[in-house]
Amino acid sequence: MLLRGPVLLLPLLIAACAPLPVGQGRDAIWRPSPNFDQRRPNVVILHQTTNATVEKALATLTDPARKVSAHYLIGRDGRLLQLVDESARAWHAGASRWGGMSDLNSASIGIELDNTGDEPFAEPQITALLALLAELRERHRFPAANVLAHGDVAPGRKVDPSRWFPWRRLAQAGFGLWCDNPPPAAPAGFDAALGLRALGYDPAQPAAVRAAFRRHFLGREGEAELDGAEQALLHCLLALPREQVPTAEVAQ
Repeated sequence: MLLRGPVLLLPLLIAACAPLPVGQGRDAIWRPSPNFDQRRPNVVILHQTTNATVEKALATLTDPARKVSAHYLIGRDGRLLQLVDESARAWHAGASRWGGMSDLNSASIGIELDNTGDEPFAEPQITALLALLAELRERHRFPAANVLAHGDVAPGRKVDPSRWFPWRRLAQAGFGLWCDNPPPAAPAGFDAALGLRALGYDPAQPAAVRAAFRRHFLGREGEAELDGAEQALLHCLLALPREQVPTAEVAQ
């Protein structure tokens, strides 16, 4: 019993002498507190690998020299690989912005889909993705609107996933925004640039943002100003609730 106090103090003394990670309070004395928890990601960002095989993509995502990663990689056959713990910050979004967030890596889960960018996404892959998204939603409770494309958060720099990606199908399951029945026209005086910004896009590159919007919500490319029908679609998307999205009427 005489040794109980010193034994209990020993872990604290050892912790106090333990070096901190580089960049964290170099001159501080370590006094650990139990009052903390792990980060809870609030965004999911979807990517495509642009590779022909999942093995080649995995080699890139695990190469220390490349300094790029993701939390998950899904092969065309539906094989699900986890590369980084969900509580850790993977290096997948790069320089990116969405809404008021400017460091998406710190707030997101990154999912890579093995796809060249010139092909439809395989059915087993999308099935596996939907199952994973359901798990992630249960663990992290992210809003439906926060399932995004890499091209959405880095317009002008990234264009993935490609126009082949089935965003409508994901929205049917509650992941992402979709509007099947936009009104005939947006209200008079509707400002499309402000609308894109309100949706979350970074306004710094307007043409690239318009291209990202079309790729995501219309499945086509183009940097021209939004026409009347596209403005009506944008207005419809802005009117959707951000936590829950109405189920689409027809499967894609």
